[in-house]
Amino acid sequence: MTDVIAAIDCGTNTIKLLVGDPVGDPAGVRRESRMIRLGQGVDATGRLAPEALERAFTAIDEFAGIIREAGVERIRFCATSASRDAENAAEFTTGVVARLGVEPEVLTGLEEARLAFGGAVRGLAGSDLASPALVVDVGGGSTELILGDLATGPTAAHSMDIGSVRLHERHVRHDPVTADEIAAIVADIDAALDASPVDPAVAAVVIGVAGTNTTIAAGTLGLAAYDRNLIHGQVLPVSDVQALVDRLLAMTVAQRRDLGWMHPGRADVIDAGALIVSRVLARVSVGSMTVAETDILDGIAWSLV
Repeated sequence: MTDVIAAIDCGTNTIKLLVGDPVGDPAGVRRESRMIRLGQGVDATGRLAPEALERAFTAIDEFAGIIREAGVERIRFCATSASRDAENAAEFTTGVVARLGVEPEVLTGLEEARLAFGGAVRGLAGSDLASPALVVDVGGGSTELILGDLATGPTAAHSMDIGSVRLHERHVRHDPVTADEIAAIVADIDAALDASPVDPAVAAVVIGVAGTNTTIAAGTLGLAAYDRNLIHGQVLPVSDVQALVDRLLAMTVAQRRDLGWMHPGRADVIDAGALIVSRVLARVSVGSMTVAETDILDGIAWSLV
């Protein structure tokens, strides 16, 4: 019998918790997710905003209670783009240590990519996949492209400083987003993709992970409400995904929030996130994207067990 572990993934937009043993007892795993927008304003100011830190610490206090109740013996807390970029990251680190007794690991982009690839591929074991596989992890502050072999792991990875929160804050001033704003976002995305050493066109299969991709999957599938069990492992035609992106861009934020499968905290920034997905898929040579609900959080958890 293994001990009880807790994995925490703190990103630019969302903080997620996994408690349990995903290897020994996957059915007993508890998952929690909170929208905290830790990366609010970081692209413009270079600092974590006081209200963003407050939201993060409120969620971490809640997670600390869950961890104590579960009798967790080991915790791994990984922080990604926002805390990597901020000048006052030490303030965040101090707050985490005070609440959980562990220091957050500020992942490099490549380490973030390695964990995301492992989480996605292992979670899709038994699916009809082929190598090389491209894992596309769209976050709030950065996007990772990870190319790898299903059996041996990543062979190339690149972290791009484009994400749903970062690009939305940089370019969007109107609701709904205007054609000029879309063009500005697309220009940033295409520039990042042009500079990336990882070419999406070489992939034999494309795997989309994290909240932007899974939310787009829920909409593409036409779900009445978000359901991770109905989303995980689905193979979506690229043309259907692109049609859903076009629909989202034409909507106001209020209209997006009314969608049963849309998390309210994601509705404003999904425009930029959806465009990242769209521009990556425009470069692939396959006709579909497989969606995984397992991602970097699962990679963190599996690293403990």
